[in-house]
Amino acid sequence: MLTAPSDLAVDAGGDGFTVTSAAPRLSWKDPVDRDIHTAYVVEAVIDDAEPLVAEVTGRRLVAWPFQAPRSGQQVRWRVRVASEGATDAAWSAFAVFEAGLLDEDWTAQWISPVEAPVGSDDDPGYGRRAAHVLAGGFTVAGAVVTARLYSTALGLYTATVNGERVGTVELAPGSTSYDRTLYAQAADVTALVRDGVNVIELELSDGWFRGQVGAFRLPAGWGTTLGARIELHLEFADGTRRVVVSDETWTSRRSAITRADLMDGQTLDLSTPRAAAASVLVDVVDAPSIDWSPAPPVRVVETRTPVELRRLADGAWLADFGQNASGWIRLTDLGAPGTRTVLEYGEALGRDGDLDTSHLDSDRPEGRMAFVQRDEVVAGEQGGDFEPRHTVHGFRYARIARSDGGTLAPASLEMHIVQTDLRRTGAFACSDDDLNRLHEIADWSFRGNAVDVPTDCPTRERLAWTGDYQVFAPMATRLYDVNGFSRKWLRSVRDDQLDDGRIANFSPDGRRIKHHLDDQFAMMTGSSGWGDAIVAVPWELYQAYGDEQVLAENVDAMVRWVDWALEQARTTRHFARVHASAEPQPFEQYLWDGTFHWGEWTEPRERDADGHRIDPIKHDPMAWFMADKGEVGTAYLHRSTATLARIAGILGRDEDAARYAASAERIADAWRQAYLRPDGTTTTDTQAAYVRALAFGLVPDELREAAADRLVALIRAAGTHVGTGFLATGDLLPVLADHGRADVAYELLQQRSAPSWRYMLDRGATTVWEDWEGIDEHGDAHESLNHYSKGAAMRFLHTHTLGLRQDADSIGWEQVVIEPIPGGGLTWARGSHDGPQGTIAVEWRIEGERMSLTAEIPSGTSARVVMPDGTEHRIPAGRFTTSAPLPAYDDAPATA
Repeated sequence: MLTAPSDLAVDAGGDGFTVTSAAPRLSWKDPVDRDIHTAYVVEAVIDDAEPLVAEVTGRRLVAWPFQAPRSGQQVRWRVRVASEGATDAAWSAFAVFEAGLLDEDWTAQWISPVEAPVGSDDDPGYGRRAAHVLAGGFTVAGAVVTARLYSTALGLYTATVNGERVGTVELAPGSTSYDRTLYAQAADVTALVRDGVNVIELELSDGWFRGQVGAFRLPAGWGTTLGARIELHLEFADGTRRVVVSDETWTSRRSAITRADLMDGQTLDLSTPRAAAASVLVDVVDAPSIDWSPAPPVRVVETRTPVELRRLADGAWLADFGQNASGWIRLTDLGAPGTRTVLEYGEALGRDGDLDTSHLDSDRPEGRMAFVQRDEVVAGEQGGDFEPRHTVHGFRYARIARSDGGTLAPASLEMHIVQTDLRRTGAFACSDDDLNRLHEIADWSFRGNAVDVPTDCPTRERLAWTGDYQVFAPMATRLYDVNGFSRKWLRSVRDDQLDDGRIANFSPDGRRIKHHLDDQFAMMTGSSGWGDAIVAVPWELYQAYGDEQVLAENVDAMVRWVDWALEQARTTRHFARVHASAEPQPFEQYLWDGTFHWGEWTEPRERDADGHRIDPIKHDPMAWFMADKGEVGTAYLHRSTATLARIAGILGRDEDAARYAASAERIADAWRQAYLRPDGTTTTDTQAAYVRALAFGLVPDELREAAADRLVALIRAAGTHVGTGFLATGDLLPVLADHGRADVAYELLQQRSAPSWRYMLDRGATTVWEDWEGIDEHGDAHESLNHYSKGAAMRFLHTHTLGLRQDADSIGWEQVVIEPIPGGGLTWARGSHDGPQGTIAVEWRIEGERMSLTAEIPSGTSARVVMPDGTEHRIPAGRFTTSAPLPAYDDAPATA
């Protein structure tokens, strides 16, 4: 009998159990001990009815082959290989999922708390509002078999049944573009329902819906009135069912959380009496239809205790948790009644050893805005603990001050790390501990920013900037299963797209730029490298997971974006070109240089005569704003247009495919005429320009070597230091290695002086910095210390050091290339990737003058192994071992 399939899954999230929309997709994996199959039999049992059986093709994201499940239905399903003799094909174990409560089946009313109207004299204002408790009671008589609580909110909520916490989800209902998309949560509360009187309570605060947004702490514009919608579905032992819903009978009261803001922090006052209750407001909010997220939930994924706790001169305590991350502190010792404890969070310490957050302050025209992450708790009569679940912070350090001046035991405080609970899929290790650490801090930096949406930093801005995720997505897919996480975010990117086709700088866009086109920030919307995320991220997901649906979901938004950019290229010119020639040359209609671009962003800063670093924006903001960034814009226009042509072809949109392919060729030709000299050098002549040109295929074959040589020359001229910024850093090392200069790539990885990655390590970084010198030679912090974009370069360790990557024409890891490129004195490397077909594992070692390599290939994947001496092997699924002599390297690896 053939071994059964395993790892059955559907593309959905859920807390405790998987919850889907009406159209789940099925995936599974085959064991290695049999040939590849394409035909399978799926059996499904819905709510204990008679089994349904269907034959399907494929095993990756297979469309649901039966009638769509209805709200709340539980589905048990299993799969086997389709065969003529059914006895030789083993069934898998059953997997289970439930359909969520679909939008058309909700019967609960939207309820809202009684509070001062936003903007009134009694309204405390954004960042200072209290939370509210919405409560409803019900009575149970008889044995409850199942109880499902369905809930969502415009605002951030936590729920309890009879005082007991519901589920493990944090920051519900999550960050979305609330004008168009709202997700609900489902929880099994059977164990919490008791015979007799029961109470459901939702604690509701501003959250992403009505809180502060971005570095300038501007109010989110999704709405002014909070709301919640709740249904409890009960099934009794006698077969009867009952639904408890939010309605006019529910009550509202002010919470003991007297201040709650996602960015600034939370205050809990346990010393005040319980507030009086009033009737809720009913159906006063305008909410979109309710859906179910494809992403895993946000949870507390790890708990840490301080690695150091010391008392400061003023009596406060400074806790160091050893790792910069996203989350909060849980405090179990609140002191005597009335004791006020203040917790301030940050990433860095000042020269005096105290907490310093000044590097995160924001400069506004009206003055400097101090960065704040502060929680407070006032102890009540009955002790208790404090866990601020209506906010979230980015921090490594916490300053804790108590009004009673008492002691603080290390055991009384814990760091709760809060992030989307992503499944890890990638691993890497090698003989260089510093490289392992660099890989680790890149991983931690992404984790700290994967908080329901991919943010830029968990502190100052906490916005899901499109450019940040565009550059890191190829690394993210190596580390974690981010398909559902990314698809959820892309829905917000589509929701926020401007009518003219521009993609917002960040999504969800609480500033709602699409409705405020007269805002100055609207002029800075539509930048290359940022808006191009709508093409680049779905394409990366398609390649990594073989998910054609993600292309179909986003292709119309891609078309609108690329068409807008093509129109800007055709109709606008940079003023420097206009000054040089009033009449444009024909090729200029394909140069995208006449609108705003962020450009390469965060390249290493130059220094003035006194050695001070120059911030180009602050030094001369108009010059920076007006600078010609057409080289960047046109390069990205080419890449997005060429990628869209491929996507259109995959989706059967042949006319679009031909049109965009032709445009991509014309854009490439225009880029070459405008920015490439006959000797292979570029007019901008920066490291980033060469990396981008080589990575995007803009340099003709006959000039690629010359362009690569010039890139190396610029690196050498900078003292073998990296000179790239936000957009190009992730491609720098692969471009060097792919053009025969792996030696330079490894020298950059080994560089210890700034700007370099190891400089970050030597300055104590536990996450990747926004600025190459995030902590300078004086120990002073600059900009965000948790900005993952420059960590994208660590993908090189997977693709080149380990040597594991997909074949150029492969999707879903069906064909892989294993081609290690050792260097930097490395003597071994090992790693793995758990892709859609299963886990691919590679390990190589150097002993003397030979390299040995072992690979394990899952069913459904074939591999081409290329050893450093050029020897090739084509191998099927299974275990493979080989060895080969090493060629003579200029940078010869040390003997193991």
